[in-house]
Amino acid sequence: MANEKPEHLTLAQKEQLEAELAELEGPRRAEAVHAIASARSFGDLSENFEYHAAKNEQGLLERRITMLRDRLDRAVLVDEAAVAAGDTVGVGTRVEIEDERGERMQVEISSVGGVSPDSPVGRALLGRKVGDEVEIEAPKRSWRARIVSIGP
Repeated sequence: MANEKPEHLTLAQKEQLEAELAELEGPRRAEAVHAIASARSFGDLSENFEYHAAKNEQGLLERRITMLRDRLDRAVLVDEAAVAAGDTVGVGTRVEIEDERGERMQVEISSVGGVSPDSPVGRALLGRKVGDEVEIEAPKRSWRARIVSIGP
C-alpha cells in the first residue's frame, strides 16, 4: 500500500492529520475493542450480526489508521511564508477562479480538506499565476477558467 510520492502539507494540515490519528488510535480504537467484546457476549459468533459489524468497523478503522500513518510518513512541510509571499499557485494556496460562464469559485489546493493537487483542478492550477487561463480536464468534460486571485 505504501505510496512513495511526497505528501505536501502545511503545518496546520499536518497537525490536523496527527490529531485525527491520535483520536483513531486512542478513543476510537478502544471503542472498537469494547464493541467487539460486547458483541462476543451475545453468543454464537457464526450468526452474530453485532460481532461481524463490530469486526468490520474495526477493519475500516485500522485501514484509516494505516493510511494516515503512510501520509504522515511521506509528509513534506510546505514553506507557508513562501506561499503567502508567492504569486504562483501551490499547495496551501487559496485560489479564486472564474469559469466560462462568469461564475467564480474559491478553492484551496490541499490534500487535506481542499482540492487535491492531484485532481484535475489541482493539476491545472499548480504553478499558474493571476490572469492565467487554464484548461481543466475533468472526467465528464473539459472546461476553461481564469485565475482571478491567489492568496495564502
